Amino acid sequence: MKKGFVFLFLFTSFLVYSLFVYTKGTEANGTIMSADAVRGKMLFQKHNCTACHQIYGLGGYLGPDLTNIISSSENSESVATALLKSGSQRMPDFHLNDDQINEIIEYLKYID
Repeated sequence: MKKGFVFLFLFTSFLVYSLFVYTKGTEANGTIMSADAVRGKMLFQKHNCTACHQIYGLGGYLGPDLTNIISSSENSESVATALLKSGSQRMPDFHLNDDQINEIIEYLKYID
């Protein structure tokens, strides 16, 4: 009897929590991705950046986690811009133009 009550309580709690998450818990809270950030996200996906970099803990381990890279230090935006322009020993140069680099930076600002 006691095990049945615990199961019923946990199952009901799970259903209530799931209902909350799927209705109210996933709202954007007024934060809308700009057009530049959307294009940056598409570039991020096109060049398969998640093969090496993580966002929110998902992705590869070769490069750094990019979730909070823009706010991590004072000059991180300029460092990210320089790496996107020329690459590094571990990161290839994708030959991005200035507009594409700015779009990726806007995407990284959005996810930060």
